[in-house]
Amino acid sequence: MQLRYSFRLRPDAYQQKALAKAFGCSRVVFNDAVRAREDARRAGQPFPTAGQLSRKLITEAKRTPERSWLAEVSSVVLQQSLRDAESAYKNFFTSLKGERRGAKMGAPRFKSRKDARQSVRFTANARWSITGSGRLNLPKIGAVKVKWSRTLPATPTSVTVIKDAAGRFFASFVIDTDPAADATRMPESDRTIGIDLGLTHFAVLSDGTKIDSPRFLRRAEKKLKKAHKELSRKQKGSKNRAKARLKVARAHARVADARREFHHQLSTKLISENQGIAVEDLTVAGLARTRLAKSVHDAGWSSFIGMLAYKAERYGRTLVKIGRFEPTTQTCSTCGVKDGPKPLNVREWTCGACGTVHDRDHNAAINVKTAAGLAVSACGAPVRPGAIPAQREETGSHGFPTEPRAA
Repeated sequence: MQLRYSFRLRPDAYQQKALAKAFGCSRVVFNDAVRAREDARRAGQPFPTAGQLSRKLITEAKRTPERSWLAEVSSVVLQQSLRDAESAYKNFFTSLKGERRGAKMGAPRFKSRKDARQSVRFTANARWSITGSGRLNLPKIGAVKVKWSRTLPATPTSVTVIKDAAGRFFASFVIDTDPAADATRMPESDRTIGIDLGLTHFAVLSDGTKIDSPRFLRRAEKKLKKAHKELSRKQKGSKNRAKARLKVARAHARVADARREFHHQLSTKLISENQGIAVEDLTVAGLARTRLAKSVHDAGWSSFIGMLAYKAERYGRTLVKIGRFEPTTQTCSTCGVKDGPKPLNVREWTCGACGTVHDRDHNAAINVKTAAGLAVSACGAPVRPGAIPAQREETGSHGFPTEPRAA
């Protein structure tokens, strides 16, 4: 299994200038590749191959006065930019054919130097290395200081240098993990759990545990509002506006980092303590179009479930997602009688059949566990058919977690 390990970089002024040059050259090659394909499409000609693009946009372009500065950065960075363009078109065409999961993807667009996030990727043939003093030595950039928060479990296959909207630099290493070593880190457990995700509490477990919602965005709203107000008052194009924009980006980055850290700690705790975990397959996109949109985005359910999925696969756990239309809130977990829908303000209710008083969220968590087949009857047999192994989800490299994640 492949994982990403991200670490903060501390480049000096010269290295920041060299990285900016690498970001710019990579962006230009990507845009040239998109333009070449678009020109071929308009002319009714077949798309140029990857080899043709590499020869024309990199090898030959370096000999021209207009693109001679491409030679100032590593050629591997430019080749990887062409690969990104190829992948973007491949994803676009598979999405058009309906062979790609998720929302429809649009055609690749030109990149802007004003994009909030910029990155370059170095593969093994770029001859990058980690020095004896713990610095990351990158070709034509130099030995960059790294803030190591943990040791790498294996030799990385590639490294991506990322600059985010807040002006921070990160190195994201791709690692091939050892399944046997991962299995020893998480010994098998006989516990199973059902999780009901919500807004009043972030999660309520089937054993009665309630985990409060940190509400990171709500807590930081006052500071964010002030930062946005200062930004709106600055003249466009001025240096003061650039400083204010950076201040806003850093405020949002602190919120995102705190939320991600919370998700990592909670998901790791649940995975380490339970052999089987059941959750609801929530329609987050639909809920984000309601009046609860801000609270739904603040909770970050999709990110949390994604962490549970890849950690369950890594450590040999079982994650089951039950259908979103399962009446977990309406069903009595004691006698199984469906008692009908209830408004959100009803937090406790009494079953009309057996008279049991239920906490709304706790009852739902028990029903989630039962619907997933993780509940066990008095005779020791599963209430429903056994659980299925967790499936790998498509992942990206948009975040900077404090723990590794699937690559």
